[in-house]
Amino acid sequence: MKPEQRGALIALSSIPLIMTLGNSMLIPVLPEIRRQLQISSFQTSLIITVFSVMAIVLIPPAGYLSDRYGRKTIIVPSLILVGIGGGICATAAIFLDHAYPYMIVGRILQGMGAAGAAPIVMPLVGDMFKKEEQVSAGLGLIETSNTFGKVLSPVLGSFLASFAWFYPFLGIPILSAISVLLVVFLVKSPRRSDPPLPLGEFLHTLKKVFRREGRWLYAVFIIGGTGMFVLFAFLVYLSDALEKDLHLKGVAKGAVLAIPLAILCSASYITGKIIGENKKRMKQLVTGGFFLCAAGTTACVFTPSIIMQMIFLSAAGLGIGVALPCLDALITEGIEKEKRGTVTSFYSSMRFTGVAIGPPVASLLATGTLGDLFWTLTATSLISAILAWVLIRPGEKNSPEPVRMRKLIRPPSH
Repeated sequence: MKPEQRGALIALSSIPLIMTLGNSMLIPVLPEIRRQLQISSFQTSLIITVFSVMAIVLIPPAGYLSDRYGRKTIIVPSLILVGIGGGICATAAIFLDHAYPYMIVGRILQGMGAAGAAPIVMPLVGDMFKKEEQVSAGLGLIETSNTFGKVLSPVLGSFLASFAWFYPFLGIPILSAISVLLVVFLVKSPRRSDPPLPLGEFLHTLKKVFRREGRWLYAVFIIGGTGMFVLFAFLVYLSDALEKDLHLKGVAKGAVLAIPLAILCSASYITGKIIGENKKRMKQLVTGGFFLCAAGTTACVFTPSIIMQMIFLSAAGLGIGVALPCLDALITEGIEKEKRGTVTSFYSSMRFTGVAIGPPVASLLATGTLGDLFWTLTATSLISAILAWVLIRPGEKNSPEPVRMRKLIRPPSH
């Protein structure tokens, strides 16, 4: 890997890290935000929800725009929008008595920016490298950065809030500005060899992609979403259980909560290094990873000990960490460059959907017996493992090999 490529990869890795911090580090601070703003639990939850909803809705259009106008052209303004949204939240929290409506507006802008930043990183990594093993290693680093953000979020959010409850919001514009500078100076988007297709022709060829490759594409979409659903569901459960059973709060709780995430992060990094371009190995690791996840959540049904549950859920995190870089590589390497941004945007949108659904489902199921929650996570993990084994078939027709689309034929100019 060339030094300039390594620098570009580091710059791109800052984007999922900052997007994750900008959302997840607010989670441990939500009770204090509720007290300071004197709002209901539902209103407090909207601070997280509106971010995810905007991202889910706008990711596919952002993916198409990145295919048509270039990845960097979309990423940089999106990062600036994230910073503006965070600045609005922080300013409202510091200076206004009725800050909540303005903070919701700020979070909406952050979600819009996130839609055009983090999901486009994957196709840009695919554009930068010609060798598939380099793409896999790069995506493994991106996934590791994303997961490291989740590891750091509860600790950093709790630490900043120990000074003032609005400090986590202040960090978002600063982090976004750093990422903008890194991307502007270190990332050079590869030049397109062909002009972009008109929208009508683009949609027609995209439809052909899904008709021919839908079996494995839809499987990857669903598995990516269910992986995030399982992860965020058990994190919400652990956050409550650590406070209730072990009386952990603040930075101490955040540090313990980071343990399964650190294992997930390490697994993502190592997996990205070893999978290379072996798609059969990717399929096996996705399948095995979700079977391990199912085993971990099943074991939690039979033990009331939060310590043992931490161990079993760390194993589940290991399984998810092994699977995610493989899913990223399958979908990035299996789609031609000109359609890559749009197709991977649907995958990113499904992952955001899992993030958005996991916490409320976990809160709802946790009000009953623990079996309700853990059996649901087990069933979801088993379905993902079966989908990976049955529908992802490398080497066969409709398998994740690069989809070569017909070029648009134009009459010669005179």
